[in-house]
Amino acid sequence: MTSSVQSPLVLVVDDDAMMRLLVRETLEQCAFRVAEAEDGRACLARFEEARPDIVLLDVMMPVLDGFDTCIELRKLPGGAHTPVLMMTGLDDPESVNRAYEAGATDFITKPISWPLLGHRVRYMLRAAAAIHDLAESQARLASAQRIAQLGHWDWDLDSDQVRRSEEVYRIIGRGADEFASTHKTFLEIIHPDDRSAVEDALWEAVQRHRPYSVDFRVVRPDGSTRIVHEYGEVHCDAHGKPLYMQGTTQDITERVNAEQRIRHLALYDRLTGLANRELFQQQVEQVLAEAKRHRRTMATLCLDLDRFARINDTLGHAAGDALLKQVAERLMQIVRTSDAVVRLSEPPCDGDVARFAGDEFAVLLSELGQGQDAAKVAQRFHDMMAPPFLLDGQEVFVTISVGISVYPDDGAESDALLRNAHAAMRHAKDQGRNNFQFYSGSLHASAREKLSLENDLRRALERDEFVVYYQPQIDVQTGTLVGVEALVRWQHPERGLVPPLRFIPLAEETGLIVPIGECVLRKACRQNKAWQAAGFAPIRVAVNMASANFRQPYLAETVDAALAESALDARYLELEMTESALMQDLDSTLAVLNRLKQMGVALSIDDFGTGYSSLSYLKRFPIDCLKIDQSFVRDIPADADDAALVEAIIAMARSLKLGVVAEGVETAEQAAFLAERECDYMQGYLYSKPVAAEDITRMLQNNVRFAPAVRRLRAVQV
Repeated sequence: MTSSVQSPLVLVVDDDAMMRLLVRETLEQCAFRVAEAEDGRACLARFEEARPDIVLLDVMMPVLDGFDTCIELRKLPGGAHTPVLMMTGLDDPESVNRAYEAGATDFITKPISWPLLGHRVRYMLRAAAAIHDLAESQARLASAQRIAQLGHWDWDLDSDQVRRSEEVYRIIGRGADEFASTHKTFLEIIHPDDRSAVEDALWEAVQRHRPYSVDFRVVRPDGSTRIVHEYGEVHCDAHGKPLYMQGTTQDITERVNAEQRIRHLALYDRLTGLANRELFQQQVEQVLAEAKRHRRTMATLCLDLDRFARINDTLGHAAGDALLKQVAERLMQIVRTSDAVVRLSEPPCDGDVARFAGDEFAVLLSELGQGQDAAKVAQRFHDMMAPPFLLDGQEVFVTISVGISVYPDDGAESDALLRNAHAAMRHAKDQGRNNFQFYSGSLHASAREKLSLENDLRRALERDEFVVYYQPQIDVQTGTLVGVEALVRWQHPERGLVPPLRFIPLAEETGLIVPIGECVLRKACRQNKAWQAAGFAPIRVAVNMASANFRQPYLAETVDAALAESALDARYLELEMTESALMQDLDSTLAVLNRLKQMGVALSIDDFGTGYSSLSYLKRFPIDCLKIDQSFVRDIPADADDAALVEAIIAMARSLKLGVVAEGVETAEQAAFLAERECDYMQGYLYSKPVAAEDITRMLQNNVRFAPAVRRLRAVQV
């Protein structure tokens, strides 16, 4: 099989045709290909055309001699590295020197030894190939070093002379011609804070014949710094005397910066720049270890913005974020540099301030004289919050609740201190917000009980432990049962019947109120349909939906599904909502209410008078009925203010053609007062407490009629 690789091409340049013929015959016998040119001009043209591997060039030629031809040839593309063998009859040193100065690779004198010519050409080609490979290797090495930002160096320990690659000079920002080749000079451009460490590492390497590896900063002429990693090895003579070091210098600035950015993302809050929980806990553990060692007192504080959700709901999340950043700045202005503050959520502040989650922050106070000193700091935080915050040109006032736990009284580990500070903060919330509270053991027990209750509450949904009680609603004029209000009860397998006030606030806090409300809705619809199927006259069942339910975009679909599942006609279902639920997102809420109204569901406002009580929204929303809160009914008719307010509510409802239900009616006097003001319906212990579905069934079976309210006669003024 023949090779597809062509043999080398030799360009023979001589004005003597016989000489060209003899050279051709000799080289072709040695398996070379041959091209010819009769003078220097023809040589240059033929070179560009044929691109030979080697040129045999006669010196003495007309038009353009060999010296000038060689000079011009080196200027052509590819000509710089092509080997040129000068053929000359001149053997004087001056001619030889001139040949080399013109760029010749080698020369051969005439008369030529024909048996040796092929070997001479073959040798020159091998040498040229080796030089070419070396140049390519050096170029690849230089490229690799440039890409890796890695240079190499050799340091002669006796003379202190250092040879450096181009990449080293690029890293340090200096050229070889402007930077002395001694190692002492290199030490002078190392950052002053790192220089002693580098010198110590070098001394250790030379004295102990160990590798040298260290990171440090070098200062460039423009004042900027680069972070480099140097690695070197010591080479010794046969007697163990160090002779020189060889090593590498690598620019690791970008890598170090990337690592710092990653660390910042992992340990710092993106919004405020404060440390997050992980970094804060590390800081607490360090200070705690010092406190244990030196028997010092320290404290952790947990801070939470009061009603922060209202800022997000009213002004938007961008304003909420701006508020958090401003709060973080104020916190940082108060704490000492030896203390720590964090945002309990996510330039570094050494853990001084941290954000844990949302609007919650934590503070670490070290080296307290006594635990009570933490109260002074907490008071400063409250004072700090007093001035208004400016959000989009609007002044906003914000308060905070603060919980304090002290070492060693409230815990000996970081987890315990943080947990107890959080419990104390929750207690401050329960005490009315805008205050600070120290931790006590009873808070921990209360927190454990709350956590246990929350776990049970979640399982209660899975186990269907919620039951629905019903409180009758009575027609004021006839005393007949015209409707019931569905009220949820929790039948716990071990705790028994859990009061609503015990679990409803927790359900609202955890978001479980939404599925609980949906559960009550489905059960109430099924039960009402069951009463109708039993042949009783249809009544309306009222279900109180929490604010969280109205924030769900699928509320109308949920109601529609409950009606479809139970086959209950929509006109026998009434949904109760609070005024606050109506006002949270007016446009969205109005769309939901209109959809429910189109379905035929009745709508009422529960606890009317305790919220906004605005005529404008009563006219805007498709409301059917108002329920007067029991707090206004409780003291009528004795309390003149409550009496006037109830009378005004009924009159307003009449003018708007809305029905009125009075809650919490317990006495005949209350009922008479309400009947006299033409209230439509009443519910309360005067008629019945909330009872199980079976009790309502018996009332319907017995066609129970309650005594209608007796109107009192008004004094006639003459």
